[in-house]
Amino acid sequence: MHSDTDMTRPRSDSNAALAAPAPLVDIGANLTNKAFRGDIEPVLRRSAAAGVDTIVVTGTSVEGSKAAVDLARPRPGVLFATAGIHPHHASAFGSRVLEELRKLAALPEVVAVGECGLDYNRMFSPEADQLRCFEAHLELAVETGLPVFLHERDAHDAFVGVLERYRTRLSRFVVHCFTGGARELQAYLELGAHIGITGWICDERRGRHLRDLVGTIPAERLMVETDAPYLLPRDLPGRPKNGRNEPAFLPHVLEAVARCRGDDLAALADATTLTARRFFGLNG
Repeated sequence: MHSDTDMTRPRSDSNAALAAPAPLVDIGANLTNKAFRGDIEPVLRRSAAAGVDTIVVTGTSVEGSKAAVDLARPRPGVLFATAGIHPHHASAFGSRVLEELRKLAALPEVVAVGECGLDYNRMFSPEADQLRCFEAHLELAVETGLPVFLHERDAHDAFVGVLERYRTRLSRFVVHCFTGGARELQAYLELGAHIGITGWICDERRGRHLRDLVGTIPAERLMVETDAPYLLPRDLPGRPKNGRNEPAFLPHVLEAVARCRGDDLAALADATTLTARRFFGLNG
């Protein structure tokens, strides 16, 4: 395993960041979030300097998905997009929204359907609306052959129940930002899901259980992500004062995952990148 000193590169700002031993893919970053308004180019430069050379920009609404496509279009091979409706916005879902998503899914920049799924934690949309919206996304994924970028919070049993009905017709699906326990992880792996791990694993308050679980995820189904601007790793040296996470911090997440799995850092970097490129069908 490389030491932190071995992996550190000079930075032009005060936020220290590791540099990956091999190019990484951040499979989930909300770069259209207002937190990045005004400095997206410096963010991308820091990402590239840290070895994160490919980013999948998450779409969580029609407008957000279109913005993700607009961000990706002038940066081919570097940025890609997903197109979907987050369960928080499921109440606004309807035939017109579905048609917009269908058009977006046909664009070359879009590499997955989602973010979609179920969130029974804050219940911003009723269960019935969430289920209807979720199933429509899965139907779209079946129709297009695109993989699915999934969200689940406090809705495991209902979530699995829906996926079980679609699993044989879906090409691939990833449970993004996995934070659950052993029971949930086993169920997702038995369904054939890929698993996305974020800086949650670096949280000594809420993520300690992930440190034991991450070693049970098959390497060929493990991917890493920041979920930026959210989930800034709590143990990140030189944490930015504004609390904003960004793709440049993905090597820190990778290092934590490698340490918990007992994996060689460079080998894990190669494995997660290969898995992500295969999963999303990325060029290169």
